[in-house]
Amino acid sequence: MILYIKLAWRNVWRSKKRTWITASSIAFSVFFACLMQSSQLGSYDNMIDNSARFFTGHLGIHQVDFWEDQIIDNSFDQQELIQLDLSNSDILIGVPRLSSFALASYGDKTKGAALFGVSLPLEAEFSYLKRKLIEGDYNNKGGVLMAEGLAANLNLRVGDTLVLMGQGYHGVNAAGKYPVSGILKFPIPTLNQGAIYLPLETLQEFLSAPNMISSYSILLKDSQDTELMRSHMETILKDKELGLMTWQEMLPDLVSSIELDYYGGWVILIILYVVIGFGIFGTFLMMIKERTYELGILNAIGMNKYRIQAMVAIEIFLLIFLGVLMGLLMATPIILYFWSNPILLSGDAALAMEKFGYEPIIPFALNFKIFYNQGISIFVIALFLAIYPMLAIKQLKIIKALNE
Repeated sequence: MILYIKLAWRNVWRSKKRTWITASSIAFSVFFACLMQSSQLGSYDNMIDNSARFFTGHLGIHQVDFWEDQIIDNSFDQQELIQLDLSNSDILIGVPRLSSFALASYGDKTKGAALFGVSLPLEAEFSYLKRKLIEGDYNNKGGVLMAEGLAANLNLRVGDTLVLMGQGYHGVNAAGKYPVSGILKFPIPTLNQGAIYLPLETLQEFLSAPNMISSYSILLKDSQDTELMRSHMETILKDKELGLMTWQEMLPDLVSSIELDYYGGWVILIILYVVIGFGIFGTFLMMIKERTYELGILNAIGMNKYRIQAMVAIEIFLLIFLGVLMGLLMATPIILYFWSNPILLSGDAALAMEKFGYEPIIPFALNFKIFYNQGISIFVIALFLAIYPMLAIKQLKIIKALNE
């Protein structure tokens, strides 16, 4: 076997041009496949992170009926959570939220608005709400933060007094006057036209719902740990009449769009594999055709076809290994760079992403599975294509080969 390896190694480098052509075609296929999947998975992680931060968290705790009927009466006492130990090294942060609807009025204008009661310091860290502030004071506990579009529709400015009227907890009347302390600008039109943020205690008082919250949103350090944390949280909440949902359950449309894009990405990868496969097959074909006379001589002097196949198989294995290794070495520093420095979008592309509430970037994922999966995929394809040289050697005719 050692002799075959030595012969194969010498044969690989006997024709350096052919070797570099074959290895390069394999290397570039691994390189492009790794980059493509890294950007694809990075984009998914970014979408999940943005949606989890701004809307639901990776995990959400609420009344069992709340998600089906999101009304103030389906809120729960946050003291139920204070009694529990929700600390875990995988949890980045958790925030209580209270939501409702009311009529917002200023002067002779009235608009419907979504009210969100939040802990302003925690929300600044959880959903980066403070970054949305374009005017006024974020930390003014006595005032409200209004979406830019809603403020414009009501002709409101910072310092004006907003009147809120609605229905509170268990049907009580809710009414109050609050100064506008700040203006927020959201990329999502529906939020920008109708969102009002208040300190949690202020909204609880307005709705006559002391200590009540609609949900407790949990943000994890890694979205991949969602199911693991769900099992952990269910154990903690087993004696409570509270529901626990993952971001996949709360955001089914996001899951569907990711799955659709993922399968679309695989279609593109398959097309790439087919194109590269023809290139690899061409180099294998060239390898056999150029050496038909040589292989015929080896067979004629007593080297049986199985040994010739073994030698050529080792050559092909070395070529594939060299190509895959080159591709991984090429892809690793590029992915590392873009993982640390995502591609910033501008112009219409950036506006389109911001419209859906996502950062205008193309992030890359750094995951060992990317390199492993693509390396193995190309390796298997190349090994499959190596069947042809083996069959060609098996059908080798000495007389015909010597006349080549």
